[in-house]
Amino acid sequence: MEKIRILSWNVNGIRAVHKKGFREWFEEEKPDILCVQETKATRKQVPRDIREFDGYQTYFGEAERKGYSGVAIYTRIKPEKVEYGFGIDKFDLEGRTIIADYGDFVLYNVYFPNGKMSKERLRYKMEFYDAFLEHAEKLRAEGKNIVACGDVNTAHKEIDLARPKENEKISGFLPEERAWIDKFLAQGYADTLREFNDDEGQYTWWSYRTRARERNVGWRLDYFFVNREFMPHVSSAFILPEVMGSDHCPVGVEIELKDE
Repeated sequence: MEKIRILSWNVNGIRAVHKKGFREWFEEEKPDILCVQETKATRKQVPRDIREFDGYQTYFGEAERKGYSGVAIYTRIKPEKVEYGFGIDKFDLEGRTIIADYGDFVLYNVYFPNGKMSKERLRYKMEFYDAFLEHAEKLRAEGKNIVACGDVNTAHKEIDLARPKENEKISGFLPEERAWIDKFLAQGYADTLREFNDDEGQYTWWSYRTRARERNVGWRLDYFFVNREFMPHVSSAFILPEVMGSDHCPVGVEIELKDE
């Protein structure tokens, strides 16, 4: 049985987290695959000592706009194919998606948009959600298993944030955003953490203001989803709240695949 440990982390600037011990953390953690969101850097701008790690291949998805968005994958396992984006310019120009096909599953590393800036950005976020689901469903219809991770920028249920009542009209907990996650799960996907853990206080993002992290006044915005058929291969799903360096913390899953 092959066990694969996959982590996902919105680092809120890869150059910033580099100064806060990213390399040391990575070398200690040694994930099989690490998906990073919000790198805010092109590949060339990533500090050399975290651009490459021995034994890993690296892939960087870049936004057209400088210092914005961006995703990366560090992987010990060589993917059969890697694509950037959904093939839709208005989404792909923001460098939010890397899709890596590992044969047994297709991994989506996605930094979903934030809808707080304006009504236009909220509309863009909802359209992005639909484009992602349509893309994943197409692959699933071809018999592919889906593992999707990243910063989804929405807390699904009241249990997923510390102050649900105060945030009902804030993007990240709006009814239409939460309803999209309902729709996504109803299409046959699983929220892996909730398959193993129904506890309150499971958050992945805390505001830098008001010592929110210290008091655990947070939101669960970062997820691993898999198609239901693949769920039996997921042996654990977890949050690593003790890992500092960003306003988000890493989340992860362990997957078990039968050796051929």
